[in-house]
Amino acid sequence: MPNATSQTETSGGPGGSQTSSLPVGGVGLWQIFLIFLRLGLTSFGGPVAHIGYFREEFVARRKWLSDARYADLVALCQFVPGPASSQVGMGIGMALGGLRGSLAAWLGFTMPSAIVLAALGMAFVGFDLGSVEGIIRGLKLVAVGVVLHALLGMARSLCPDVTRAILAVLAAAIMIASDTVLAQFGVILGGMLAGFVLLRGKVAGDADSSHAPRSTTGAVIALCVFFALLVMLPVLAEIDPTGLFAVIDGFYRSGALVFGGGHVVLPLLENSVVAPGWVDAETFLAGYGATQAVPGPIFTFAAYLGAALHTGSGGSGLAISALTSLVTLIAIFLPAWLLVVGLLPFWDRVRHVPSMRAGLMGVNAAVVGLLAAVLYDPIWTGANLDIFDIGCVVLVFAILQWRIAPVWAVVGAGAMIGYLVGIF
Repeated sequence: MPNATSQTETSGGPGGSQTSSLPVGGVGLWQIFLIFLRLGLTSFGGPVAHIGYFREEFVARRKWLSDARYADLVALCQFVPGPASSQVGMGIGMALGGLRGSLAAWLGFTMPSAIVLAALGMAFVGFDLGSVEGIIRGLKLVAVGVVLHALLGMARSLCPDVTRAILAVLAAAIMIASDTVLAQFGVILGGMLAGFVLLRGKVAGDADSSHAPRSTTGAVIALCVFFALLVMLPVLAEIDPTGLFAVIDGFYRSGALVFGGGHVVLPLLENSVVAPGWVDAETFLAGYGATQAVPGPIFTFAAYLGAALHTGSGGSGLAISALTSLVTLIAIFLPAWLLVVGLLPFWDRVRHVPSMRAGLMGVNAAVVGLLAAVLYDPIWTGANLDIFDIGCVVLVFAILQWRIAPVWAVVGAGAMIGYLVGIF
């Protein structure tokens, strides 16, 4: 977008200085929406890949953010609960266009995959899943391979030394032994405290001391709304005879309490929709496998689950499924947006403290352990693997590891091969 003048921010570092140029007055909402819509249509590969796409677009190509500023945003979104890559996108949108910019960024990045997954969820309305058992089996196996690949990729990046590797192993062991929200919070808090104590010497110097002034009034309101909904929604769920608030509470709580985002949300969502009997386990795992075939955030899995909650048929059933899909999608992303709006102004003031940097390193290591626990249960245990299945998982992992084919192609092939094996 042409501009005669621009704001600049400069960050130094070992390699010298880097200057980024942000158009005065921010960026137009349509431009933000269209940029993120393109990213939402093309960003395959999961949360870590999304963060790479964002950096390429806004730091390397457009130079609207400095590397140091972008890294700080990523660090914040790794620390707070919610879908990390979506929160990074919201934070970028907020930096470029304020509150409306954050919403435009979320809508553009989320809409493509949400529409596809909602349509897929509606396809299962009144549908006999037994007739596509082979497809479901293939999607389950691909899901195991995808999570294994994501786990090892994150482990290489976030646990490069013995200390952080041990933290990850301990986190995984605790979560496998006690797979509860309280245990998950304890693991994250323990990782942060361990980082404060053990990882101070690994903190690199931070030279970017600039920050955009932000009002804290709106931030405080957003944080109050975040916590108020956590308290009020369970109460409303108890007194609401329609069950709508129970659904909203389940998805809002999943989005508000999951640390690490992405694959780590699976146990919370499973507890919210499978345990009460709203969605059966096979439909849940099939939808998760299908989520790997679409670009954009993994949290759009909520659109699929919302559409699959109802088993009625006909036009009214599809309309209800579409509405429920929209409600669950907003419910799971709302806490992420409230946290970004509420924490960014304060983060600008504390992000340079070395002890905070060290704590974030410990949190990231704990996130790797959480992902390992999810790989074991429900992904590995839910797939009931035999020797042939294990071979398929290894093949999926190898294809992704050596970039022989993109994730969407692997998922499509898995569904097709599963269908053919089921026939013969």
